Amino acid sequence: MKIKFCGAASGVTGSCHLLDTNRHKVLLDCGQFQGGKAQDAMNFEPFQFNPHEIEAVVLSHAHIDHCGRLPLLVKRGFDGPIYCTSATADLVQIMLRDAAYIHEKEAEWKNKKAQRNGGKLVEPLYTQEDAEAALKQLNPILYNQQIQINDELKIVFNDAGHILGSAITELWIKEGEGEIKLVFSGDLGMTDRPILRDPTIIKSADYVIMEATYGSRNHPENSTSISKLLDIVLETTARGGNVIIPSFAVGRTQELIYEFNKFYEEHAEVKDRLKDIMVYIDSPMATNATEVFRKNAEVFDEETKAYILKGDDPLDFINLKFTRSTAESQALNNDKKPKVIISASGMCEAGRIRHHLKHNLWDSRNSIVFVGYQAEGTLGRKIIEGATEVSLFGEIIKVNAQIHNLEGFSGHADQRCLLNWVDGFQNKPKKIFLVHGESEAKHTLGSLIEEREGIEVEVVEGVSQFELDQVTMLNKDVAEKQARANEELDVIRQDISTVHDDLEQILYNANLATESNMSEEKRVQIHNMIQELKKVTINLGGAVSQLDREDA
Repeated sequence: MKIKFCGAASGVTGSCHLLDTNRHKVLLDCGQFQGGKAQDAMNFEPFQFNPHEIEAVVLSHAHIDHCGRLPLLVKRGFDGPIYCTSATADLVQIMLRDAAYIHEKEAEWKNKKAQRNGGKLVEPLYTQEDAEAALKQLNPILYNQQIQINDELKIVFNDAGHILGSAITELWIKEGEGEIKLVFSGDLGMTDRPILRDPTIIKSADYVIMEATYGSRNHPENSTSISKLLDIVLETTARGGNVIIPSFAVGRTQELIYEFNKFYEEHAEVKDRLKDIMVYIDSPMATNATEVFRKNAEVFDEETKAYILKGDDPLDFINLKFTRSTAESQALNNDKKPKVIISASGMCEAGRIRHHLKHNLWDSRNSIVFVGYQAEGTLGRKIIEGATEVSLFGEIIKVNAQIHNLEGFSGHADQRCLLNWVDGFQNKPKKIFLVHGESEAKHTLGSLIEEREGIEVEVVEGVSQFELDQVTMLNKDVAEKQARANEELDVIRQDISTVHDDLEQILYNANLATESNMSEEKRVQIHNMIQELKKVTINLGGAVSQLDREDA
């Protein structure tokens, strides 16, 4: 089997890796390159493979640098299934429709300019019609479900803890008498973060494709960044300024809402100072993504589930306002009251954040707070590296606002977490391929893995191809197979226990809610929900009984 690294090989965007057996070709991710004109131009180049020959895509998560070229892949001939988690499928619909709209608008703007100066007209990278065609090919599955993609390849998605629905993918690939187990990390999240569960520890692999975004450094403690953010908000608004937070619409924005919720509801010592400060989510995509988060609460961590089970909404609070229309967005920059504005895009390359930077960067009373990775070549990277002026909408803007970079909010695992994840392998891989990182990050992390774990590391640099040795199934220890079976049984038992506990709490709260003076509307709603629950329970019981009889 061969692996060809076609993206995120020399940087952190454009994730795309081709698995090529003698009979099947499958892609891991098909992301968009981001970071400036040079990277954007790479999106228009031919793929490093024939899209017609790709049988399926396995998508790790919904960030645009991992899913953003799927419509282009479909446009150029791919017609197979796109496997992803259910939550990823919900988020990808938002992401790709938004991306297609941006591509069409950018092409429209360039063509107006070309018509005025006699230049060459351009086509958008893809259209909204192309995006809709790609969305029809989504094939959502749940975490821990084993899916047979073809006669040689089966996969299991595990929670990566990076954003909602993000997955670490286990792949078992047969070739002849041999089998290879490949693990694709996707983007790994930090441990002990709100809303999402920790990244899953994988026990065994023959080969690993692993991200290395923060392979050369560690984040400050998240609690430190949370405390610092509160201080920035209080200090900035006290001097009459605004707090502008460029944030990724999916993942980071929801974590910020969660933390602001706690600021307003749990910090009694600052409630009086916060009560008149509004927090605006000025991103239609972030607003839609937050609704998707609410819809997929079953994949939240235990702390967040506990909030929901007791009737609280961890993604809402009294001073939070979502703005959708352009007029509402523009009004924020005319409003002189100190406020917090959270807006996309997180790297300041597009979207409403650029307008807010134009209106706020020049004023020393304001603060700009970065809470995520800023890729090379992006406007965000230029600002955090000390640019004294930037160009926005053809106008030079002085950078006088206070600039803060709170890396503790990063959704990517830092060096310490990456190493701990590798340390979790009980049966060590033969080789780890490092991708999705700048050169220094990959080489630093690679050296540490080889030194600590004794695992061979290949630092991927640029488009390149490698052949993997077969691992004969007959030579694999029987105990290893039994260990895998035991792991799967442990997961089943844990899931049963979790469902039991959650259901018990829900039913208890429902029982409390059924007062005699309940409105008819509420009575009907609870009645219908209970009937649906009974239906699912009966169907599940019948299915388990049938499986038990077949097994016997």
